[in-house]
Amino acid sequence: MEKKTSITIFFIVLFFASSAQNPLKNYRDAFDTRYDSKQPVINYTLTVDSTDISGFMVEMRVRNVTDTFHVAMVAHPEYDDQYWRYVENFSVDAKKGKGQVIREDSALWKIITKGNEAVLHYKLHLPPSGAQRSAWKAYISATGGLVGGPHSFMYVVGATLAPSYVTLKIPNNWQIATGLEATVDLTTFFAASVAVLIDDPIFIGRFKSWSFSVDGVPHRILYWPLPDAAAFDEARLVADIQKLIEETSGLFGRLPYRDYIFMLQDGAVGALEHNNSVTVGAPSSELSKDISSYLGEIAHEYFHTWNLVRIHPVEYGDVSYKTPPLSKGLWWSEGLTIFYADLLCRRAGLPAFDTTRIQHLETLVRRYFSSSAYRKFSAEEISLASYGPIGMLGDYAGSTHLQGEISGAMLDLIIRDATDGKHSIDDVMRKMMEQFSAEKGFTSTDIEKTITDVCGCSVHSFFENHIRGNKTLEIDKYLALIGLKTDTVWKNVEAADGKANPDLRVYSWVAANDNTIRFGVTDPSGCWVKAGLHTNDIIKTVNGKKIKNAADLRQLIRNAKIGDTVSVEVQKSTGLFKANVVITGYRQPVVHIEEIKNSTEKQERLFKQWLSGN
Repeated sequence: MEKKTSITIFFIVLFFASSAQNPLKNYRDAFDTRYDSKQPVINYTLTVDSTDISGFMVEMRVRNVTDTFHVAMVAHPEYDDQYWRYVENFSVDAKKGKGQVIREDSALWKIITKGNEAVLHYKLHLPPSGAQRSAWKAYISATGGLVGGPHSFMYVVGATLAPSYVTLKIPNNWQIATGLEATVDLTTFFAASVAVLIDDPIFIGRFKSWSFSVDGVPHRILYWPLPDAAAFDEARLVADIQKLIEETSGLFGRLPYRDYIFMLQDGAVGALEHNNSVTVGAPSSELSKDISSYLGEIAHEYFHTWNLVRIHPVEYGDVSYKTPPLSKGLWWSEGLTIFYADLLCRRAGLPAFDTTRIQHLETLVRRYFSSSAYRKFSAEEISLASYGPIGMLGDYAGSTHLQGEISGAMLDLIIRDATDGKHSIDDVMRKMMEQFSAEKGFTSTDIEKTITDVCGCSVHSFFENHIRGNKTLEIDKYLALIGLKTDTVWKNVEAADGKANPDLRVYSWVAANDNTIRFGVTDPSGCWVKAGLHTNDIIKTVNGKKIKNAADLRQLIRNAKIGDTVSVEVQKSTGLFKANVVITGYRQPVVHIEEIKNSTEKQERLFKQWLSGN
């Protein structure tokens, strides 16, 4: 899924951490219990009252700590929802009376007690979910909710390898589903480290539930419905998801988890991956129309179980309350994941977004050439910008999902050609899993070396030109390896009635640090930049009307037609600036992929192999 308009996407599992006192040695260590006498003993109790859906209470019992210690809330490396903003009524009990709570930073508190133990109490007052709730965010309703993870639990700073227990106090008729380890107490669960605790959400409520096994590994699909949920083909949904799991298991040779839970939610959008579960927004109103429309998103998030959760970029380390570093490797983590989301659906015989692989590739090439960002920035630069500040790319907009997917598609062709069809990108993904599914994260150089090992060929110039460098992909050069070429014509973008579309490729956004409403441009060749407007300009008025919120810009220009003039007043670093924007149309490529004449036997053979999805 292209994230994340349905912000597919994804919690990065950070259990491949290292510690100065007790470094992780391998993947298995991430789940082992640490018997260290210096570690704190931690027990959480999370209480939900279905008559009060404004939030929930958390009690955190900590023993074996110094009389002064710190607790914090983890900052997600991609979707940091900053739930520290919603902590209320924070207090501390000690052996001898009340302790002290001193807030030292937004997500950091100092705790002062006596007796080397403390009981922390706080309420998490949930923010309004708005018209569309993101599926990974905590919520409570009268019939269920999602809790746990970075939205619920604080941790003891400096003790990220400490295990903990979580006990839930919820309505009697609610179920519990979580990737945390079950105990003999049906309401208590175990986390081997803070990273495991923070990664595994806890789904509670009244669900529809289905179970099956693949390769002997148990899987559950849970669906939380709204009261007015529409009926949909439940049996088909379960069967299709099972097919995806079977194909993925076949690709890697085995499943890497103890069990797995699909947490599907009515009335929500987006999705997020976890080490042995996934949260997915799947409105029943949409499932009743077309179940297949959500298979690509489910496949994408599920494939992250391997590529991103386990095969992770080097920048993703231990959990922290501090803002995590940006990553250069998301072109692989996101791009190859979306590549396989499409491919695995095809291999499983499930409907894909485009009817054939050629049509899908045509769509990728059209989108790639439609944005000048890919001629300006490398794959690593766009990866860094994926979760960086808005406007990091200036007046350009690029997707690491798209750039990574099309780069992966071209590398696949190179591998097939170099090995005469004996190997493909499948072999690279398996080898990446073998080499980088422990605490060691990968770099683009690691990917380059892995591909070289698989194909016995050099891909150094590809990485220098397109991954680390900003040269445009030579699409026809790589398509020719399987006997294909593009036929591209640039045309005016038109509406369904045949009339040219106006260039309204602009947006507005609110800067978190100063709450100002700023202007955003997605293509520097358009009429807005030609009129002198740029990303990060502070919007004052549009057509003489003051801008009060980020939605106002779209409302004021949505009816503009080609030839109209839109007056925009902005604040620049140099002072006030007024632009009279004459609206024009814009052009995009129309791409057709066809077979080349007089292709060789090898090209034809590789093409048939590629087209079949093998």
